[in-house]
Formats: sequence, structure tokens, C-alpha cells
Amino acid sequence: MLSVSKLCCSRGNQPLFADVSFTLQSGQALHLEGDNGVGKTSLLRMVCGLSPADAGEVSWQGQGIQKNKAAFHASLFYLGHGLSLKEELTALENLMSDAAVSGRTLSQPQALLALARMGLRGREHLPLRVMSQGQKRRTALARLLASQAPLWVLDEPFVALDAKAVDGLRGLLAEHVGKGGMVLFTSHQPVALTHTDGSCVDVQTYRLRGVA
Repeated sequence: MLSVSKLCCSRGNQPLFADVSFTLQSGQALHLEGDNGVGKTSLLRMVCGLSPADAGEVSWQGQGIQKNKAAFHASLFYLGHGLSLKEELTALENLMSDAAVSGRTLSQPQALLALARMGLRGREHLPLRVMSQGQKRRTALARLLASQAPLWVLDEPFVALDAKAVDGLRGLLAEHVGKGGMVLFTSHQPVALTHTDGSCVDVQTYRLRGVA
């Protein structure tokens, strides 16, 4: 359902990567690997239609994403390095506000359940400014539980998480894929995902290499 064909990117006059192609189907996850500075974040932003590519095309359900931006963005959840959270709001208020801006229906009990699942029970009413970086990231990741988007694009989602939170996120990603969703993510460490029955999730790997 997601097709990336011969994407090319440069910074200034310096080529960064070229001819990047892969596909992602329903019920699959793709782990994007690569050395620091090779352009992983740039590639994810291009896939999401947030940055232009020098060449190549990204298609969703057989159609270029630029031809139907609204439908594509409605099917997409993107989490980059910037968490897009408001420091003066509580964790609960951030979730409720994000849902309202996105036009999604989210009840307060649903938001509280999402935060609890991400290990934030008892911290739902704390303003973000007093939270640790890991707790802020858990708040941002709780939005996944409120999202109805089939395609999740996540840039280093495991950063700043403790071991328990990492396991919880791995379970969440496996659950999403198990329901027919798709996940494209970056991580500097290998990530194994397993379904609740112990079977392995279909995780593809794409190694992004810079232009020599």
C-alpha cells in the first residue's frame, strides 16, 4: 500500500542518498537502518510528504501522495524528533488537544487509558514541563493508541525510554501490525517484534547507504 520509488536527496550540492526504493504492505513493519548523517530523517520526511525529494515518487494505494494529500495524511501518523507537545499543558490535555486538532473523537477515559498503558498512570495531570524526557516521549507515543491511522512512521521511537517502556512500545507496534497496520521506523539497535501468541512479526529491514 505504501510504495517508495527511486527517491533521491541532496543537501546543498552534496548528494545524500539516491535510488531508494521499497514497499510496505498491510501487516508489515520496516526497520530503516543507516549510519548517522546518512539521511534517515530526511527520507522519513519525504515519505510523509513533509520535504520534497530531488527525484523519485512516494505512492499510497497506487497514487502519488501529492495527488491526494488529504487522504494520505488522514492515513498517516508521524512522530519525529520533535514531539509536538505543549509544555504548559498536562499529559492528558496534550492528548485531548491533539485529537481535537486532528478531528478525531477521543474521550477522556480513552485518553487516560492510553496514558496508563504507556506507564503514565498517576502522572496524567502533570504539566509536561515537570516531566522527564522519557515521560514526555511516552506522552507523545500514547497518541498512537488514540490514532486510527493505518500507517505509522516513527523516527527513533525508542530513544529515552527505559527497558519496560521499550517492551511496551514493541508490544504496541506488534499489535498494530497484527491488526493489518503498517509501521516504518528507525532505530540504532535491532528491534524484534512478537505477537501475543509468541509468533514473530514480519519486520523487513532496509539499509540506507549514502552516496559515495
